[in-house]
Amino acid sequence: MDNLTLAFIGGGNMAAALASGLAGKICAAGDIHVLDINEAGHEAWRARGMTTAVRPDEALRRCKAWVYAVKPQHMREAVLQSRPWLAPDTLVISIAAGIRADTLAGWLGEAGQPWQRLVRCMPNTPALVGAGITGLAAMPGVNEADRSLAARLLKSVGDVVWVDGDAGLDAVTAVSGSGPAYVFLLLEALAAAGQAVGLTEAQARQLALATVAGAAKLAGQSADTPAILREKVTSKGGTTAAALEVFKQAGFADIVRNAVQAAAHRSRELAEDFGK
Repeated sequence: MDNLTLAFIGGGNMAAALASGLAGKICAAGDIHVLDINEAGHEAWRARGMTTAVRPDEALRRCKAWVYAVKPQHMREAVLQSRPWLAPDTLVISIAAGIRADTLAGWLGEAGQPWQRLVRCMPNTPALVGAGITGLAAMPGVNEADRSLAARLLKSVGDVVWVDGDAGLDAVTAVSGSGPAYVFLLLEALAAAGQAVGLTEAQARQLALATVAGAAKLAGQSADTPAILREKVTSKGGTTAAALEVFKQAGFADIVRNAVQAAAHRSRELAEDFGK
């Protein structure tokens, strides 16, 4: 780790969050090289001690790990432009959504020889505040040292979970990748409902935010399952029971399951489109 050199290919918000978590902890800021077509953003990177370039350059060759952090529609072009500097000992990490590992391996490799030293990741937006969760899947050519490095890099912005292949990452995408939007929808609805029963907008928002954050923290620190925690706060014939009965009658569990299945299905569809 002391000699780690790292390249970010793409300099957007997720790359910035990762770099902030890494610099000075896993590697020196001066050992991070950022490729970003948006030259206006280079000054901020350089102010933190990192090197920058608009397009792939010789500096890539010295970087032991590459993190692709570009939009899916630009991924193939970014890979083909940077591939000439790829060395046999380079670990490639992709946080680009929707690009299958075998598709990326084909772009990175040569005819008949897909690149195997590859880890595909699916982070989520809470990573921007250091509270993310990232699903990771490794190609067969990834050794234990590579897996450890990939996990340590992504742990700089939250927790990680390893899954098997692209199918596992489709599920991760549906649960945690898209999941923050589900929570934001709940927050939005809970705050609006609070206003409907007499709270001010500010009061309803504060109560909704604190309730969701507190419940998640309690569930994370408790030995009890969410089901048991729900039962503990639900008194027979009480207010919580009345509310939960409405959720049950509306088919809340079915709605969530159907939503996650729709997201997973769409993840597979998008991967097929980007892989063409």
